This record gives sequence, structure tokens and C-alpha cells, in this order.
Amino acid sequence: MMAAKVMAETEEQSRIRFQVELEFVQCLANPNYIHFLAQRGYLKEQTFVNYLRYLQYWREPEYARYLKYPMCLHFLELLQHEAFRRECVSAQVCKFMDDQAILLWQHYTRRRTRTLQPPDTPAPPAPPAAQQGPPRQQS
Repeated sequence: MMAAKVMAETEEQSRIRFQVELEFVQCLANPNYIHFLAQRGYLKEQTFVNYLRYLQYWREPEYARYLKYPMCLHFLELLQHEAFRRECVSAQVCKFMDDQAILLWQHYTRRRTRTLQPPDTPAPPAPPAAQQGPPRQQS
């Protein structure tokens, strides 16, 4: 019996695999892409589910720092559950996820903008009350 030759991954191959996996994980931030995968049956294939499990290493800070769309980690976590993978076939579920992601993004953006704004300067003092003429004498 001949021993299987296991070739070590070159530095170039490792770099390319990192880039491909980074791009794929970030695509998971898009609910429409998840819906596309579900419609095509990928989320039912055990090999694909195993691949999603393997990609959990992106949650580690040393890898997560490369992500531009951190929402992808939330969806990657949800994809670990069979019930969620089954529901992703529904267009209504996809639309709901998309709407919720947009709402979260808007809330985050507004909140971040408020946090980064300089503190409010004190309001200028109110102008003095308009003086009326001398008091009238009643006769």
C-alpha cells in the first residue's frame, strides 16, 4: 500500500486561501446571498455545512480584524443551526433579515455619529427682555 503524499501548502497558496475565505465569509453579511445559497441547495449539503463550521475561526480576533462587514459573523453563527438554514429558502425570511440588517446599520451609524460629535457648546444667553417705555401714570 502506497502512503498518500501530503504536500505542504506554499505561502502563496496559503495567502490565496486566506483571501478566498475572507471574501466568502464577508459575503455572508448579505442576506440575499444566503438566500441564493439556500435556493441552490448548498445549505442542505453536509460538506457545505462542515465548511461553514470550519469557517468559525474567523470569530477569533486575530482574523476578525480583517473583516469589513462584522455582520457576517452573526450570520455565520446562525448558519450553524439547521433550523435557520431551512428558513433561509423563504424570500420573506430573506427580506426580513435584510430589513433588520439595514435598521441595525442605520441605528449604529446614527449612534456612532452622535458619539463622535464634539460636546454641545453651551447655548448663548437669552437676550434681555425688551424694555417698555416708562410706566404710565393713571389719572
